[in-house]
Amino acid sequence: MTARWETIKIDGRDVRCYVATPNHTRPRAGVVVAMHGMGLDESMCDVAHRLHRAGYAVAIPDLFHRQPATMPEVMGRLKMMRDTEIITDLNTAADHLKSHAGPISNLGVMGFCMGGRMAYLMASANPAFRAAAVFYGGGIMDSWGDGPSPFARTADIACPVIGFFGEHDTNPTPADVQKIDAEMTRLNKWHEFHMYRDAGHAFHNFINPDRYRARAAQASWGELLAFFESTLS
Repeated sequence: MTARWETIKIDGRDVRCYVATPNHTRPRAGVVVAMHGMGLDESMCDVAHRLHRAGYAVAIPDLFHRQPATMPEVMGRLKMMRDTEIITDLNTAADHLKSHAGPISNLGVMGFCMGGRMAYLMASANPAFRAAAVFYGGGIMDSWGDGPSPFARTADIACPVIGFFGEHDTNPTPADVQKIDAEMTRLNKWHEFHMYRDAGHAFHNFINPDRYRARAAQASWGELLAFFESTLS
């Protein structure tokens, strides 16, 4: 496996990025992953490894690079994030993947928790992404900064979107998911949402045994790979 930490330049600063690439020179699809609120930890690196084994080139940038390293509180960091900066960060990671991971045929974007919100955002912000996957993205109806929320950008979504949610989640709630589903349907946006029983937020995060749900995690991963196979191949 070729997986490594690399440094990318964003707004003049060095930013760490976890990159995994298949060991062949044939064109392959690439996936940019938006990390969850706990940061670029073991569970996020595991996502890169699993996508890599499925044949994808992967990049996961550290999206907390603008926040003080001494700030341990996750919510404090989240409050400092801005959508315009997130778009810059994930576009830069996509450009890095295209220029450093060999020939890239198509690009997808995905994310977990806050990263799921970011994947929804990027589906509207960058038409180069051919597919977006949202794992329990909270705050999609909220704006981070002065611009419109990801939900308000739904009309600009230019790719298929798949979503995975827990029935017992509180952010997003099942009612939130229904609202997003209704808006995408109204705007004739291709989407497919999966709601898992006996699962709440972060059901894919194996680091947290209180939240991890094996059945939902395994089922959603299989659906994700089938989705990427149909949209990125």
